[in-house]
Amino acid sequence: MAEQDSGPGAEARITGAQSLVTSLESAGVEDIFGIPGGAILPAYDPLFDSKIRHILVRHEQGAGHAAQGYAAATGKVGVCMATSGPGATNLVTPIADAHMDSLPMVAITGQVGASMIGTDAFQEADIRGITMPITKHNFLVTDPAEIPQTIAEAFHIASTGRPGPVLVDVAKSALQAMTTFRWPTELNLPGYRPVTRPHSKQIREASKLILEARRPVLYVGGGVIRSGAAKELRVLAEATGMPVVTTLMARGAFPDSHPQHLGMPGMHGTVAAVAGLQKSDLIISLGARFDDRVTGNLDSFAPGAQVIHADIDPAEIGKNRHADVPIVGDAREVIADLIIALNAEAEQGNRGDYESWVAFLAGIKKQYPVAYDAPTDGSLSPQYVLERLGRIAGPEAIYCSGVGQHQMWAAHFVGYENPNTWINSGGLGTMGFSVPAAMGAKVGRPDSTVWSIDGDGCFQMTNQELATCAINDIPIKVAIINNESLGMVRQWQTLFYNERYSNTDLHSKRIPDFVKLADAYGCVGLACDSPDDVDATIEKAMSIDDQPVVVDFRVHRDAMVWPMVAAGTSNDEIKYARDLAPKFDEDDL
Repeated sequence: MAEQDSGPGAEARITGAQSLVTSLESAGVEDIFGIPGGAILPAYDPLFDSKIRHILVRHEQGAGHAAQGYAAATGKVGVCMATSGPGATNLVTPIADAHMDSLPMVAITGQVGASMIGTDAFQEADIRGITMPITKHNFLVTDPAEIPQTIAEAFHIASTGRPGPVLVDVAKSALQAMTTFRWPTELNLPGYRPVTRPHSKQIREASKLILEARRPVLYVGGGVIRSGAAKELRVLAEATGMPVVTTLMARGAFPDSHPQHLGMPGMHGTVAAVAGLQKSDLIISLGARFDDRVTGNLDSFAPGAQVIHADIDPAEIGKNRHADVPIVGDAREVIADLIIALNAEAEQGNRGDYESWVAFLAGIKKQYPVAYDAPTDGSLSPQYVLERLGRIAGPEAIYCSGVGQHQMWAAHFVGYENPNTWINSGGLGTMGFSVPAAMGAKVGRPDSTVWSIDGDGCFQMTNQELATCAINDIPIKVAIINNESLGMVRQWQTLFYNERYSNTDLHSKRIPDFVKLADAYGCVGLACDSPDDVDATIEKAMSIDDQPVVVDFRVHRDAMVWPMVAAGTSNDEIKYARDLAPKFDEDDL
C-alpha cells in the first residue's frame, strides 16, 4: 500500500520498487524477460500486480537475447531484468551483442544496498564498470527519487540516434526506500544530440559523385534496417539503376528477388557482391561500417573506389576507410534527401550512365550463382533444407539464426524480401543466440511464424529456453542443422589445419537425442535425414501452432560454406568453391 503524507496537496509515497515498475509502464514497456534474485527482488513484488508481462527465462543470457530478438523484430526497445552479481554478469554477452548490432535494449539490474557498494558484499559486481565499454550509457541509481528520470533517459538513449543497449543498475536500498513518483515531462541530456538530418552540402556533393561515377554500388548495412528505410532504399535504387549489396545485418532491406540485388558481400558473400565492391569506382555506404568481414584485407579493398559514407554515428565515418563525402544522419533521411537531389538533377537531364557496369555484374551473377552440390551418397544437404524451409515458410516469416555455417547458409538460401525478417548475431557472433532471440521475436510479433535456425552446437548452449517457450505459450519453431560438429571451426580445420579435427566433434546425432529432448521440454520433436522427407517434415512443423516444434535435420557432415575469402586475405582471392577461383577482370567492362 502506498503511504499518504499528511497535509493538503501531499503526494502519495511509494517504494522505489513501485516507482521503477510504474516508470517502466510509463515508458510503454509491455514485455520483460528476466529472473528474480535477492537484489532485484523488491521490484518483483509490484511487478506481480503490473500490466507488464514478465517472462521467466531459464538463464539471464536467454533474457538478454530474447530482448534483442524482440527489439529486432519490432523496432521497439527490448527489456531484460536480472539480479546483482552473477545475474548481471550473465547479461554481459547479450549487452555486448546488442552494442555491436545496434539494437535498442534496456537492461535493469539489481545492486547491493548503497552502503555495501564497494565492500565485496554477497553477489556484488561492478556491472556498471564491467559494461561501460559495451553500452551506449549506463546508470547506477542509489537515490529512489532519481528512478523515473533515469528510466526515461535510458529508453530515450537506447532508441534514438544509433540504437544500442543501456544499463540501469539500481541499489536494493533505493528499491526499498520510500519516494514519490514523478514522470519527467522533458529530458535534459547535455552532450547527447544525435544528428538525424544530413547536411545539404554533403548531399549535393554525394549527388555529384553519383552522377559522375560509372561503376557505383549501394553498400547497404544494418543501419537501413534500424532506421526503417527499406522503402526509400528501393526508390533510390530503382530511380538510379545502381546495383545493391546488403550486408549480413541488412538482409531483407532490399528484396532478394530484385534484379539489381547482387546479394551479400564479404567473407562468405556472393561473387557478384564481392566483385561489385572490388571493381567499383564509387561506394555509397548507407548505415554500414566497413567491417573486416566485408572488406577482407583493408589495404586491397575496392582500390579504385571513392566513398560516400552515410551513418548516424559520426564515429563510424572514416574509422576503417577514408570517406570522400562523409554524411552524418539517419539512413532514411539521407536516402530521402538523395532521392530529391537526384530527381532534381534528372529533371535537368543529368543521369548516371551505368549500363555497361550493370551488364558486367549481371554476367558475374549469372556465371557464379549461389549454389551447392548435393551429396553423392544421398544424404541430406543443409543448403537444400534451408532452401526448402525458406520456400515453404515464405518471406513473411521471421528467421532467427545462430552463428556458424548454418548462419551463412540461412543468409544465402532463404529468400528475404522484407526488413526485420532476418535476425542474427552479426558483429559479436554469439553462439546460443538463436533460440532465445526467436522467443523474443515471437513475443513481439505473435502473429508471425518464427523459425529459429540453429546448429547442433549453438542449440546446446541455450536450448533450456524451450521450457520458457512451452510454459508461456510461445510457439517458436526450431530447425537444427545437425552435422555433429562445430561446423565452421571444422571447415577451417579442413582448409587450414590439414583436416586435424581437434575438439570439434559433438557426437550430436547420438547425444543428446534432440527429439526426446524436445519432448521432455514440452515441445513437439521431429527428425529428418532424407531429402525425400524434407518438405513433409517442414509442412508438419508449420501445421503445429499451439506448441514449440523442434526439427532435427541430420545433414551431411562435410558440407562447406562457399564462396569464401580466407581471413586476412584480399577479396580478390575469393574462392567460389574449394578448387575454383572466379574471374572478374575489369577488361570485361
